[in-house]
Amino acid sequence: MVRQNLPAAMGSGMVVIPIFAGYDLRRREGRIFNYDITGGRYEELEFHATGSGGIYARGLIKQAWRPTMTRNEAVSLATASLFEAADDDSATGGPDAIRGIFPSVATITAAGYADVPESEIAAGFEQFLERKRAALRGVQA
Repeated sequence: MVRQNLPAAMGSGMVVIPIFAGYDLRRREGRIFNYDITGGRYEELEFHATGSGGIYARGLIKQAWRPTMTRNEAVSLATASLFEAADDDSATGGPDAIRGIFPSVATITAAGYADVPESEIAAGFEQFLERKRAALRGVQA
């Protein structure tokens, strides 16, 4: 798909690089594939982020990710990584608690795909902000 649409993307100046993630029932594990601009496919082993702020998101995820994370921890980490990416990259839109704007987050497990309710994302993001404020004040949260 990426390779077939490359000429149109190059002509318009707009390139979208997808991430394909799912749960492999045969292997009983999640799998993540990322693509480069020419359509090359690469399997990631643990996590991935893309886009102009992807490097900042991956930095935070790399520090905090572990294979035994709970669903809530993973959702919180995804939201926090988007916040950090937006903080360092003006082209990345991040969560905005004041305006009540939060990212769409979903989980993919053996049971299938499920959207995470916005109320849960908002609550997790508030907890992240409290930890960040405490760290800025030099208080262990």
